Amino acid sequence: MTAPFGALPLAPELEHFSVDTAAGPLTAFRVRPAGERRGIALLVPGFTGSKEDFRLLLPLIAAHGWEAVSYSQRGQADSAAPAGVENYRLDDFAADAVAVAHEIGAGGPVHLVGHSLGGLVARAALLRSLSQPGGSALFTDLTMLCSGPAGRAGSHEADAALVAEHGTLAIWALDHPEGSSLSGDDEFVRDRLIASSVDNYLGCVRILQSTPDSTDAVRATGVPALVAHGDTDDAWPIPSQRLMAEQLGARYRVIPQAGHLPNLDNPGFTAAMLDDFWASTS
Repeated sequence: MTAPFGALPLAPELEHFSVDTAAGPLTAFRVRPAGERRGIALLVPGFTGSKEDFRLLLPLIAAHGWEAVSYSQRGQADSAAPAGVENYRLDDFAADAVAVAHEIGAGGPVHLVGHSLGGLVARAALLRSLSQPGGSALFTDLTMLCSGPAGRAGSHEADAALVAEHGTLAIWALDHPEGSSLSGDDEFVRDRLIASSVDNYLGCVRILQSTPDSTDAVRATGVPALVAHGDTDDAWPIPSQRLMAEQLGARYRVIPQAGHLPNLDNPGFTAAMLDDFWASTS
């Protein structure tokens, strides 16, 4: 068991634990279903995120009968943060996701979900797993949640320069002048930025700028895929997400009353959507 990070109110069924990886221990949440387990799912957070981004979604997934796990990636919040931006390549994040999946799945198949940048990590993890002995059985399917097909040149360039010079809190200060009224969620996001690694931030910006499109390789795996986003998602262009779904031959769903974080904006719909997809692939 690990201690909670921050002061957010958390559902009592959220189990805190950690997984040892090449980066060090990565902190995680797990929620087990009350009855018979139908399967296990791994949810990967996005840029500047953490396991807490799924705190509302995991219990709802478990209510459908699935064991649900999320983790904070290397350099995020209270997870291990190796020094040096060279330790934050897409391959490093993908290796962590594979390691966590092996740990929680105990050799059995895992449903894989990646949010935003976590979607790029999840795609890379799927491809990495298939290159390893026995990897064909690791991931049952792939869900890209508010994510895109590839990096975009110049993305977050000015923010990266600001963080490199002044640290992660400089991003917070842009939208929260001194003396601003803060909610509990605001304070959590601030504290998470303070705790997160500058090297993680800079490495993730490189990934968001330069990752090549792996859509053809993912489709060639034959692994069933779902592409979904909030109806007002403003982080990844919605037309590119729709096109990606077509090119993958994937299911495509639009989540109502949700922006870039449907896991927080509309977790009930999101959990039901995932339940429907996983039931079709299990």
